[in-house]
Amino acid sequence: MNLKQKVKQIKEGKLSAVENVMQFGEKIKKDNKKLNIFLHLNENSINEAKEIDSRIKNNKKTGKLAGLCVAIKSNICVKHLTINCASKVLEDFTAPYDATVIQKLKAEDAIVIGMVNMDEFACGGSGETSAFGPTKNPENLELIPGGSSSGSAAAVAADFCDFALGSDTGGSIRNPASHCGVVGLKPTYGAVSRYGLLDMTMSFDQIGPLTKTTEDAELVLSVIKGQDNFDSTTQEVNFKGKPRKVLGLVDTADFATPEITKLVTEKAKELAENQNLKIKTVKLPLDISLETYYIMVYTEFFSATRKYDGRRFGKLIDQFGGPEVQRRIIGGSEITKAEFEGKYYREALKARNLVVKEFEKIFKEVDAIILPTVPKLAHKIGEEITIKELYAYDVFTVLANLAQTPGISIPLGKIDNKNIGIQILADKWNEKQIFELAKNI
Repeated sequence: MNLKQKVKQIKEGKLSAVENVMQFGEKIKKDNKKLNIFLHLNENSINEAKEIDSRIKNNKKTGKLAGLCVAIKSNICVKHLTINCASKVLEDFTAPYDATVIQKLKAEDAIVIGMVNMDEFACGGSGETSAFGPTKNPENLELIPGGSSSGSAAAVAADFCDFALGSDTGGSIRNPASHCGVVGLKPTYGAVSRYGLLDMTMSFDQIGPLTKTTEDAELVLSVIKGQDNFDSTTQEVNFKGKPRKVLGLVDTADFATPEITKLVTEKAKELAENQNLKIKTVKLPLDISLETYYIMVYTEFFSATRKYDGRRFGKLIDQFGGPEVQRRIIGGSEITKAEFEGKYYREALKARNLVVKEFEKIFKEVDAIILPTVPKLAHKIGEEITIKELYAYDVFTVLANLAQTPGISIPLGKIDNKNIGIQILADKWNEKQIFELAKNI
């Protein structure tokens, strides 16, 4: 049952909003301790559900998400709920207002069921860096769920909510969606307001949905998208979709495991045959993607964290932040030292501009791009891997953030009983294109 069907049941009285909240509440109470997904629950959720049921009973207007329960990544402000970014730095900080996306969800009568775990301050790609312990993968408790939106993906996979919101800096929605076997969408940069997001990297971050189906992701995006006076990067837009003729397939043999490359290639060819599309092999600038991305991330994250000075917000981040947070702060501090005069950041901006131009050129030749979401299978929680290996999880996802284009990860299958996602990228504002292809897959 997709989200639209569930809302229909609630509005017809076949399922009450209260029952929906209670059902999820029971699952969370039963399994959250072992999965470590929710950090805080909304104690007012039952009262909010009762109010929605009352309006339905009295034939009053209700929204398109009436009675649905949403889990929120703990870096998006929900008024009166704890927003700690899974860090001791903000351990007891309560959000004083609703983020714009939360306002929009509430306006359509969605119910925030609680705040979920994540990599600390969104620094990480595995779900292991949370100050409150790693999120577990619902399908295999030994495996990482991916990150940084680990709790959001795991909450959907564990049936703890109807859908979730996460934020995507370089794959932080799509990466855990792949590992947890759910759908994760990063919209075009500027499609969704970031007001109320404690962002990691302002020029990359984008809020997006994690859901069970592509149709559900499309529905949630229709609610949260749009121009916002509190975020100057946003604009009002009607998402486009053009006639599909050519599918771009990326040769990922040098970056992904042979099994993943084979599975994605087979699925792309099957899609092309079924949809009568031509396949064209395209070359993405994967060789410079991570280096460009992390120079900018370190620099912008260092700048963003200067407000966590122990006086205005919580505790001093330089003292209480975890190892990965400290790594990025120290890296950003080094890169931005006066003697370098912004040299490395400027070079990264030039490389980013090259990526943008490469994408513009590619999308003149193809209508969408197919490639894996992550290059290798999920490792075990606590397994020793190098920082280079950890960062490499995002080699296929960071390019969409650099180019500010939309991307979606949908479940493709399993290898060695571990989830694999396939990723679809399209040109800016062409979300309809990736939705249609994702539905066909």
